[in-house]
Amino acid sequence: MGSSQLSSQRPLTRRLVPLVYALVGMLVLILALTWGALQLQVALAGFLNGESVWSKAQKQSVIALESYAISGDPAELTSYRANYSVLMADRSARDQILSGNYDYEEVAGALRRSDTVTIAIPGVIFVLHHFSGAPYMRDALDAWRSTDASIHELNTIADSLAAGYTNGTMTAQEVARQRERIRNINNYIAPRSAVFSRQIADGAVWMGRVLFWSVLGAALIAALLWLGMARRILASVRGTEERYRLLFDSAADAIVMIDEGSGRILDVNRTAAAWTGRSAKELIGDRYVHLFLQPLAGQQAGRAATNALLAADGSSRPVETQTSVASWGELPVCQAIIRDISERVAMEQERRVAAEALASIAEGVVIADAQQRITSTNAAHTELTGFSSLALQGRRLGDTRRLPDGRALPKAIWDEVAAGGNWIGEVLSTRADGTTYPEHLSLSAIRNGDGQVTYYVAVCTDIHEAKANQRRLEHLARHDPLTGLVNRTEFERHCSEAIALAERERLAVVVLFIDLDAFKIVNDSYSHAIGDRLLVKVGERISRQLSDGDVAGRIGGDEFTVLLPRLSLREDARAIVNRLLATLSEPLVLDDYEVVLTASIGVAGYPLDGNDAAALIANADAAMYAAKTEERNAFRFYTPMMHADNRRRLQLATELRQALSRGEFDLVFQPSIELRTGRIVAVEALLRWQHPERGEVLPGEFIPVAESLGLIRRIDEWVLQATCAQIQAWDLAGVPPIRVAVNISARWFGHPSFVDGVSRTLQSRRVSPHRLLLEITESAMLRLGDDTQRTMQTLDMLNIDVAIDDFGTGYSSMAYLKLPAVTYLKIDRSFVTGLPGDANDAAITEAMLAMSRSLGLVTIAEGIETEAQHEFLLRAGCVEGQGYLYSYPLQPDEIQALLSPNQQNGSPRLRLVPPRRG
Repeated sequence: MGSSQLSSQRPLTRRLVPLVYALVGMLVLILALTWGALQLQVALAGFLNGESVWSKAQKQSVIALESYAISGDPAELTSYRANYSVLMADRSARDQILSGNYDYEEVAGALRRSDTVTIAIPGVIFVLHHFSGAPYMRDALDAWRSTDASIHELNTIADSLAAGYTNGTMTAQEVARQRERIRNINNYIAPRSAVFSRQIADGAVWMGRVLFWSVLGAALIAALLWLGMARRILASVRGTEERYRLLFDSAADAIVMIDEGSGRILDVNRTAAAWTGRSAKELIGDRYVHLFLQPLAGQQAGRAATNALLAADGSSRPVETQTSVASWGELPVCQAIIRDISERVAMEQERRVAAEALASIAEGVVIADAQQRITSTNAAHTELTGFSSLALQGRRLGDTRRLPDGRALPKAIWDEVAAGGNWIGEVLSTRADGTTYPEHLSLSAIRNGDGQVTYYVAVCTDIHEAKANQRRLEHLARHDPLTGLVNRTEFERHCSEAIALAERERLAVVVLFIDLDAFKIVNDSYSHAIGDRLLVKVGERISRQLSDGDVAGRIGGDEFTVLLPRLSLREDARAIVNRLLATLSEPLVLDDYEVVLTASIGVAGYPLDGNDAAALIANADAAMYAAKTEERNAFRFYTPMMHADNRRRLQLATELRQALSRGEFDLVFQPSIELRTGRIVAVEALLRWQHPERGEVLPGEFIPVAESLGLIRRIDEWVLQATCAQIQAWDLAGVPPIRVAVNISARWFGHPSFVDGVSRTLQSRRVSPHRLLLEITESAMLRLGDDTQRTMQTLDMLNIDVAIDDFGTGYSSMAYLKLPAVTYLKIDRSFVTGLPGDANDAAITEAMLAMSRSLGLVTIAEGIETEAQHEFLLRAGCVEGQGYLYSYPLQPDEIQALLSPNQQNGSPRLRLVPPRRG
């Protein structure tokens, strides 16, 4: 670019300065006129709003007043007064403004009271103050004033009507006369209101035209003057500018003109704008150094330098810059030519990346020539094998690698790669120390321009950890992750294989199904972590009792299975079953806890009890259930009747769900007597199920089913409600008050709604809490855990007594005897049965009685059936007792008859009454 072309830029700038000033002045003038016109239009709009409000109020006041004259409805009078106040507020504001001496805030307040839109108030005031004498406005105001007297007369009529209706003197003739006056006034006001509205509208139109033509005329004059000036200036420089710009913008390289003094950009060509992502306008005035990523210090004119040109989006491109000195009129400038060198830099970068990739790749890489001789390896390969690149040079790639079975890499692999494919597979690679490891190998070929193989590239990955993980996953897929025993699927596989072998060799196969007794109580009481550790210990104990070839498995929860193959008879399993029961019942110590568990075991054998794994497991499960139901800590051999029992239990479960809704439950009551006097002091409510087909079903048969179905809480609630209802019925019949005991299951006792449910039932039946005794087993308290203390405190606050029902048969924690609300201790029938002959039962019973006396607890012995038991318990200090010696459970009417005053003759000694068997 020549210096003469550059020098034309400076004069052009000077010539354009007057043109810019003229343009700015013209714009300021137009904006000022436009702003004034807009303000006036806003004012007119506000005044039109006020006119609309006045016209509406005038019409509504006439309508409301006439309606009032006809109906006398006070609401119509109120509507008239509201519209009249709008007219008066408008009139007051109008007269104050037209007087020329007014208070702005007072006038604005009057307009607000007249419902004028707040934003329109300044416009109303402005028009009335400054344009009241303008064309159309003068006639509009005259029409407005002419209605003042008529509007005042309307108010006089309103006052007259109001007085007449108030005094009751209004007649039909008076109403007709007043309506005629109203119509005359309306006929007078209506045309003047129309004139007012029309004049206001015409005035607004006239004012709009005046404003429009004024602004338009001023803008046209200013534009014509500016265009004439611009035409003269631009015509003189257009030719030179177009020639310069054509050459400047057509350059393939970016060109930037820089002020040598300030370093700021004076001009750029299109290429520079495109590369930077910024327009020429954005670039001009910016500093030249801001275009680059790196500083430009030290660059000399005429010498090339490399840098990175920044784009607006944050990206950059490598460039080579070269500067030269030029002149722009009297101003010294630098001309910078910027050349894109992206392709050159990319090629250099690719060469560097290719050189570094081999050294830095995580997998081992081996490069071999066309004869498969190794030429180089990377550092990762050296780390994998221990061979340096130098040590392997010249050796064949297959020298250190074999197939997994030990064979050499076959020629077919190399033929496949040479033919244009690649080979991926697993090999056994040899380290420098002679050891081997599994390796994932990928072979490919590099070809020259003629398509001939020049090199082979092998990528090697050590997969010994991956294979170890795979083995672990396969183990987890077949074994229980907690105990390490085989899972159900793997157990069934072992079982099927054992059955197939037994069938060929005419042997027996036995499956044991083991279920831990009361494991859920331990799990809920101590924590699931303790429960998991307990299951691990159980698995270890089971495994220690097995011989080689036996298989132990865990198939879920606290259920374990054992496979005993190669037995002669099913009964040969009896010895190992007894060993398992013995070892599983030994105490387990976990942290600070000593846990004693027992197990129930079911035994099923091939071929007697089933021909496949599923049948043996299912039948062993049925036998286990029979052992658990009948005795616990025992085992049972499978019999076909067990499935019939299972089906019966399933049927029973179905019928039990319907028993509550069908009203098949009822209560019987067993008396509890004071041992010293024989006086009845309490009864215990006992549940019976009157099945329509089976007859009476005892609780021992259906309660376990109800617990497994989750129905026990509903049954408990029914028993409590029925018991309270019976207490209420006895009270109404005049039966002397007596304590009634109710058994509460662990499931309901541990439910959050337990205490509230008991309290609501007592209140609904108006039964005193002292009349109710809740019998709760120690195992139920243990299941509730930390919440036991809070529940007992709440029951104590409600004055509800609690009896511990099975103390001595479970964990026998002394802490439970000190809980609030615990007032009674029941001695289990298992201890009473052996009295007085069994020394152990006698010692345990006497110890419990002595402890109860020291704690202030009332003792109740269960299951008393002989006089000897009665006498022993009386001498030992037992307070109360119940059992068949005194009475079997009785119907409510029998209890009522027994306790009625005319039947007792004082306090009956119930045990003198012969036991009843009904």
